[in-house]
This record gives sequence, C-alpha cells and structure tokens, in this order.
Amino acid sequence: MAMYISLIQFTDQGIRNVKDTVKRGEAAIAEAEKMGMKITEEFWTMGAYDVVVLFEAPDDATMSAFMLKIGSMGNVKSQTLRAFRREEMEKILAKIK
Repeated sequence: MAMYISLIQFTDQGIRNVKDTVKRGEAAIAEAEKMGMKITEEFWTMGAYDVVVLFEAPDDATMSAFMLKIGSMGNVKSQTLRAFRREEMEKILAKIK
C-alpha cells in the first residue's frame, strides 16, 4: 500500500471542541479501516500543524475520498503528502536516465 502523511490544522470548530480530539482520532481510525486504509501513527504536535497522521492506503483516490470525508465534518483542514519509502524512491530514481 502507498504511504501518506497528512498535516492537519484544527478549524475554529475543531479547536472549540478540542477535548474530543482523541475520540475523533479513534473514529478516524475506524473509518479508515472501513475504506481499506490504515492509520499507522497519529501525533498531536506543536507549531504550524496540530496533528500529523501517517496513513497506508491502496491508492490516491481512496486517500482523497477519506480526507474529503473527514474535512467535511468541519473540525480539521489538511494537506496530504504522498510519501515514498526508500525502496520506492530507488525504483523512481532508476527511471532517470
């Protein structure tokens, strides 16, 4: 499965309900599993982003659908990055002539 990193910021609604953030994280784990994905790590962070989440998903479309569903709930906005493992990067670099 492909790996993704999501950088998440609380919306105004999300910060007003910050006491529920761990519960929302648990709900996200369950939703990801329903969609054939896996949340491998969740980190609550200081700085520009409030949460960083590592995902494994079968493809970009599934990852996009998941993030749109989560975002539509109004508690967070996100930026999601496709992440390549070392072996994947080696294959990509092998294509450069």
